[in-house]
Amino acid sequence: MAGSTGSTLYPSHRCKTLHLVRHAQGIHNVKGENDHKEYSSPELFDAHLSPLGWEQVSNLRKHVHKCGLAKKIDLVVTSPLLRTMQTAVGVFGGESYTDGINVPPLMVENAGNSNHLAISSLNCPRFVAVEKCRERLGFNLCDKRRSISDYRPLFPAIDFSLIRSDVDVLWKADVREKDEDLASRGMSFINWLWTREEKEIAIVTHSAFLSHTLSNFGKDCHPTIEAEICKSFANCELRSMVLVDRSMLGLDSSNYNYPGKIPQGLDLPSDVAQEKQPEKSHAN
Repeated sequence: MAGSTGSTLYPSHRCKTLHLVRHAQGIHNVKGENDHKEYSSPELFDAHLSPLGWEQVSNLRKHVHKCGLAKKIDLVVTSPLLRTMQTAVGVFGGESYTDGINVPPLMVENAGNSNHLAISSLNCPRFVAVEKCRERLGFNLCDKRRSISDYRPLFPAIDFSLIRSDVDVLWKADVREKDEDLASRGMSFINWLWTREEKEIAIVTHSAFLSHTLSNFGKDCHPTIEAEICKSFANCELRSMVLVDRSMLGLDSSNYNYPGKIPQGLDLPSDVAQEKQPEKSHAN
């Protein structure tokens, strides 16, 4: 049947739904459009969102609330760069932060020259920063991160505990990460996701990371599906995909499956009984 319909089944506990987001427009996107050399300019170090980028964040936020996605997210994973963290908290965070609320804000006011109000962590999923989903490493200063000790006061409710080094030891001024290394890092990130118990995960990351990671997938699909998976992301675009555990990497068991036969009782199906005792069945 699967061969004729093109459909297949897979156990739901061996799947995760990933909501992939490229960061909103950063100041490096604006300046680098006409001159790519600008990406290595010291002025664009750890580039923050542009005013237009914050408008894009606001519109995506409206969308995820209107369609109901905001209530489904179990975990938000973000690259530890200003533009991705600003996008992540702006889209999936709470409302404007109010003094007196006994929870830390996801982002303090004007974090990273944002000219934006503080954002609350109240009634939000967990936010965690992960190095594996950073933009391509090296050369471009817009892709170099600040020290984690600089980020913590700006994003108090983001969990940075998975990042081992305070300073950026991955970015090299004279070495640009190769395509194959970036794709391999992307697969390492995908494998890490299987260590998480969360099922609905939002991932806020970068164009090159998404492009090279997703290029690992879709080769066994119809060309139309492969094109949907691998096409480039626009700024602040969200695309949802189902990740299937074909390699038994995940350890999760189903929360919904039920073993049945409680209490114990006879349950031999009639067609099986007929196969086992055909003479008696025909005699009846």
